[in-house]
Amino acid sequence: MTEQNININVNGKYEPAEVTVKQGVPAQLTFTRTSTQGCLEHVHSTDLGFATDLPINQPQTVTIPTDQAGEFTFSCGMDMVSGKVVVQG
Repeated sequence: MTEQNININVNGKYEPAEVTVKQGVPAQLTFTRTSTQGCLEHVHSTDLGFATDLPINQPQTVTIPTDQAGEFTFSCGMDMVSGKVVVQG
């Protein structure tokens, strides 16, 4: 089974803001913050169980669970900017 690796650019927002992964296949999100705009120096997800700082121009990779299908959100430290991971069964 191959891993799913998704790159998310952080530049005042998350690009893409919605990503889709397959259920049961290991998945990683790599966040790269390229702008100091906004409150995006931190990203977290209670749904997916991660929290990490995003230093400027330094990719940060988090592994996310894919055991359950559904829609799971992630957001900046102040919960003002958010994105979504869709796990498809």
